[in-house]
Amino acid sequence: MARARKRFGQHWLKSDTVLKRIADAAQLSKGDRVLEIGPGQGALTHHLLPKAGAVVAVELDRDLCPRLVKKFGDRDNFLLFQGDILRLDWPQMIEDFPNPAFRAPNKVVANIPYNITGPILEHLLGRINTPRPAPFESIVLLVQQEVGRRLCAKPGHKAYGALSIRVGFLADCEYLFDVPAKAFSPPPKVMSAVVRIRPRSYPEQPKDCERLEKLVKQGFATRRKMLRNNLKSWIDSDALTAILTDINIRPEARAKNLSISDWVKLSDRLNRKIASDAIGDDSRPATQID
Repeated sequence: MARARKRFGQHWLKSDTVLKRIADAAQLSKGDRVLEIGPGQGALTHHLLPKAGAVVAVELDRDLCPRLVKKFGDRDNFLLFQGDILRLDWPQMIEDFPNPAFRAPNKVVANIPYNITGPILEHLLGRINTPRPAPFESIVLLVQQEVGRRLCAKPGHKAYGALSIRVGFLADCEYLFDVPAKAFSPPPKVMSAVVRIRPRSYPEQPKDCERLEKLVKQGFATRRKMLRNNLKSWIDSDALTAILTDINIRPEARAKNLSISDWVKLSDRLNRKIASDAIGDDSRPATQID
């Protein structure tokens, strides 16, 4: 077994039971083309190749690539790229590859480095204002347990936050199962979990996705404060109270109490208020949301 490198956030998942459960969670068929991020020593790859039509693996650690080639190089459904998933233009590299069987992966399965979970999620899903143009059918990830709970949290739960909303706007998220530290070598200092994310368009689209993105961020700026206090630099407290009351949200509500639908409604009402103020009084600047 290769020595895990701390700078790459490497922890080898050694439990065959967990590896099999992750591969099963992807619900693969021979018609699926899988993107695997960070195959490492190929433990999960070993379970994916018999189930999928093709596996495209992207590995950052160049020293591991020869091991992966030695293990799976003779498989006609395995393709390996060396590089950083966040910097590598892997979609174009796949397009340029002569075998069309690997093109346009429709599913993702990965044990990702926990220190870059946020950027990877954004890479795979996009943002509220810029969703991924060709979304994956499903994304199965092994993540830190705390992050998994935040991804799947519902309004009012202590884990519910801006990440829950950003991901929930773009996809449905299921918390599948916990993975103990002892399943890894070396064991991490945290518990882990497997989640399944299914990208889709949210049924209620805001008038201004960029404003919604900024609104959510500002709303959770100080979790314990009431929403009207977090947003007081954006809009007069009395005006916000009137808007909240009109859309059936308690004026004393905190950000964690609002559903995604509530955030969309609030964003749209703020848009209307800002537009109305701008038209109603040209002598003063319209409310700014930065």
